[in-house]
Amino acid sequence: MFKKILFSILIIFLGVFGAKANDKLTVVLDWYLNPDHAPLIVAEQIGSFEKRGLDVEIVTPSDPNIGPRLVASDKADIALSYQQQLYIFQDEELPLTRIGTLIETPLNTVLALPDSGIKTPADLKGKKVGFSVSSIEPVILGTMLENQGLTIKDVELVNVNFNLVSGLMSKQVDAVIGGYRNVEGNELREQGIEPVIMKVEDYGIPPYDELIFVAKNDLKKHDAYKKFLEAVHEGQQYLKAHPQETWDNFAKKYKELDTDLNKKIWMETVPLFSENPLHLDKEKYISYGAYLYKKGIVKKEYPLDSFATELK
Repeated sequence: MFKKILFSILIIFLGVFGAKANDKLTVVLDWYLNPDHAPLIVAEQIGSFEKRGLDVEIVTPSDPNIGPRLVASDKADIALSYQQQLYIFQDEELPLTRIGTLIETPLNTVLALPDSGIKTPADLKGKKVGFSVSSIEPVILGTMLENQGLTIKDVELVNVNFNLVSGLMSKQVDAVIGGYRNVEGNELREQGIEPVIMKVEDYGIPPYDELIFVAKNDLKKHDAYKKFLEAVHEGQQYLKAHPQETWDNFAKKYKELDTDLNKKIWMETVPLFSENPLHLDKEKYISYGAYLYKKGIVKKEYPLDSFATELK
């Protein structure tokens, strides 16, 4: 009898003290939840975080710029951000580093309507071009124009304040920069219009990662970060193999996002996600930093290891 009691106490002891608690991670998105975040949502759907001992809280920010700053101030663990922003974080001396990639290709484009007569940036001469982000979009457009033998002075810039599709449809502008190929392109198709899409990387812009994961550069939760990215990779692989099933599950859980437009965006974005979120393309990050410095967007060229890492 005594042995049975002792054994029971031992089992309880092991259950209370021997079990390892899940690693808690707070992950702040770059914007409201949307198909660009699909691998994270799928990883959650199929239990990829849980089976790695992770308790992941995905947070939608009230301000798209706040995520990285929450991470820098130890109020969150990981934030979704943009490769372009990494170098600006360096200028601002924010203690952040890139730890992984979600979307490994640019999404930014110049869009025009099919009846505009615009097919390439060379056709923008004398035209009105809408933009929204004054710090970077005119610079990117200028590079695309230079690639075609023009300059930024050859176009009239109009601030459309993120009203890209309505700016085009109302003829306020002849073209817009800043539209995502998987989003605004599909918004126009929803209205029966096949847009002219000029990809920035086809006209002189160095390739870059659109969406990345950043963490504080002390990497205090190194092992948890690596497990998180491995789970995202598993989510990406499952998404790629089961796009319809994962969409159905997403639409069922987030009924307010269950629209034909979001389904089209979901399906079109599937092949754009990084095949290996942990991999760091060093040359891509060095060359884009050099480009931003050359164009006066950042103060200097920063050493790669000061703002990007590949977790081992």
